[in-house]
Amino acid sequence: MKKYISKFHYLTQDLPNRSHADQAHIACGAGANWIQYRCLTKTDDELIAEINEIAAICDDWGVTLILANHYHLLDRVDAQGVHIEDFDADLAAVRKHIGDDKTLGTSATNIESLLRVQATGVVDYCGYGPFAHTDTKPNNKPLLGFQGYRELQKHPVEMPVIAVGGVQLIDVDPLLETGVYGIAVSAAVNLAPNPATALREFYKKIY
Repeated sequence: MKKYISKFHYLTQDLPNRSHADQAHIACGAGANWIQYRCLTKTDDELIAEINEIAAICDDWGVTLILANHYHLLDRVDAQGVHIEDFDADLAAVRKHIGDDKTLGTSATNIESLLRVQATGVVDYCGYGPFAHTDTKPNNKPLLGFQGYRELQKHPVEMPVIAVGGVQLIDVDPLLETGVYGIAVSAAVNLAPNPATALREFYKKIY
């Protein structure tokens, strides 16, 4: 089942001075059409309460809500899908658990892993990175840079690929010129002096 995948993925993050719900409210008001709720610090009961709050906000604005990693909660909340960050996850098992109607995204850091994800036949899109240095989701994987996305054109990549990891506004045009499907951002919006303005600038460049 082919799903709608936005070209602009906005990710919430754990911040000391702004809740995930507040981040979602700002993003929806600024024009985001796809929000990934990425919280790594709460219990299931706390997650469910916050997801329900965010889901109500997203419903008001007609925005797609994706959960980062917590696919076991999908049948208890109003979210449209899940993004799995675990490179070793059994994606076929995740798909079986969530059903065919929910959107399933995952992550890859090199062309080999991206092609393996595609070959499963159960994933709707793939976040591909890191593009540049990021403190939001630190790892020791090589930075792809623009050339890493240009390399995709040499391979039979058919699924939507989302550039992620340290993407700044100035990077959007050259990234899209590589042929990548879309862009994911977190800190570039969340840590900006005015997050709503920052998000609008990204949205205008992508759409």
